Amino acid sequence: MPTVIEQFSADRMSLMRTYSVNVAPARFERFEKFYHDELAMLAGINFEGLCEDDRVDYLLMKNRLTADLHQLEIQKTQTAEMQPLLPFAKTIVELTEQKRLMKQPDGEKAAAMLSVMVKEMKAAQKALDPTSGHRGASAAEGTEKPKISPVVANRAVQATRQLSAALKDWYGQYDGYDPTFTWWVAEPYKDADKALTSYTAFLKEKLVGVSADDKTTIIGDPVGREALLNELSDDMIPYTPEELIAIAQTEYDWCMKEMLKNSHEMGFGDDWHAAVEKVKQMHVPPGEQPELIRKLVVEGSDFVKKNDLVTVPPLADETWRMVMMTPERQLVNPFFTGGNEISVSYPTDTMTYEQREMSMRGNNIPFAHATAFHEMIPGHFLQFYMSARYHTYRRPFSTPFWHEGNSLWWEMLFYEMNFNKTPEDRVGALVWRMHRSARVIFTMNFHLGKWTPQQCVQFLIDNVGFESENALAEVRRSFDGSVGPLYQCAYLMGGLQFRAMHKELVDSKKMTNREFHDAILHEGPMPIEMLRADIERQKLSSDFTTSWKFYGDHPTHP
Repeated sequence: MPTVIEQFSADRMSLMRTYSVNVAPARFERFEKFYHDELAMLAGINFEGLCEDDRVDYLLMKNRLTADLHQLEIQKTQTAEMQPLLPFAKTIVELTEQKRLMKQPDGEKAAAMLSVMVKEMKAAQKALDPTSGHRGASAAEGTEKPKISPVVANRAVQATRQLSAALKDWYGQYDGYDPTFTWWVAEPYKDADKALTSYTAFLKEKLVGVSADDKTTIIGDPVGREALLNELSDDMIPYTPEELIAIAQTEYDWCMKEMLKNSHEMGFGDDWHAAVEKVKQMHVPPGEQPELIRKLVVEGSDFVKKNDLVTVPPLADETWRMVMMTPERQLVNPFFTGGNEISVSYPTDTMTYEQREMSMRGNNIPFAHATAFHEMIPGHFLQFYMSARYHTYRRPFSTPFWHEGNSLWWEMLFYEMNFNKTPEDRVGALVWRMHRSARVIFTMNFHLGKWTPQQCVQFLIDNVGFESENALAEVRRSFDGSVGPLYQCAYLMGGLQFRAMHKELVDSKKMTNREFHDAILHEGPMPIEMLRADIERQKLSSDFTTSWKFYGDHPTHP
């Protein structure tokens, strides 16, 4: 199976590079055929004749192909919804398809196509503009102009930008190399490029409702309940969105009880917001944050080694790195992030006074103390380090429920093991735990079509205690398209899965902490129910489906 999976990964990458225009019908057709062909290939393998490891990989591969087909259907639906806003797409797709097939361009024909395309765009803009002419096609007919959702319009903005880039790439392929092509196409291409820029601005200003240079307004693209259910199935989570919201609320309620205990210990009684406010003021001056983060990362690594929780190779301690986050990236990542390196978020001299204050308050010492290890050791850095050395072919099965859930599990375990010595540090840790519950609640409600992005922002401010700018950045990150609809949900749910596995295997004395955590990292990223089956050596069948109710009716807490 490793060879089969490596072949799949290489083939898929080749197709992605070749069929690079996301809205092109040829891309949908080719990938649909590819995934079905791969499923047919799997069906021809004798599952019963496979060893245990190969059976795990077989099921992971089958699940991944099903998930890819689900994603393809979502993309096809979203593309169809955009079609009325992309009258020029067919022209650009046709030209780029000719380039993909390496056909000799016909300059005169291409020039004519671009000229017609520009006219189509102008006509579409006039027809769609809610502020031009009558509301109807004519006063007599009384036909209303089409009502375009800002969500679909914003999606069309992104598609237009990609199509514009594809057209630029097409033009650059021949310009200057084919004199006849340049003679015919140079001016029509300039007109088309200018029209695309203008049309993008029109979509943003008139149909999305934000200025052309706006980079902060959150629009989002809710996927709906059916898509959420498919994605949950693909990640082997046997719960509905509504059940996840209920689980998150239960976890939040536990966090609130803990928060009130520590608020009382700090002298603020039930005014936990005041306790959080006190913690926010515990930040270092500008310039000193990198040294603070370095010390906290080392502290986390030392803690797991001292308590024999996981293997930390000396080279891992030696090779983690640090970079400072740009102001632009801080618009969507208000807190530091990790991986192969830790990116430190803190004020820069280009920020306003208010932005600088919020950045320092949001990246205070207790907040950082609770999550530096989440990002590096034993969290994301150690995950990346081990994934590069064990079962490397399993990268296609990566899921945030494994990556983010594992890092959150470390937060749970550290809290239980009294890593946070002071009430201030415990408040910092609990803010993050509350935030992970809040993420489930607001993202599920958004994708179910019940909440707006603005409601999500206010929910974080009121129920977690985030600064307004930090809450805005968190919600923007959730809905800007850079992560999937389940990504923010994966922190808590993945953490709860690891907590349930820990209870089954470590609390029962079947494994030590170190054996358990090493096994997780050595087996590699995958849906956690399959990881559980792998580590516990469960008997697997080719028609395996998700069924593990990892939360239970009455969950226990440390």
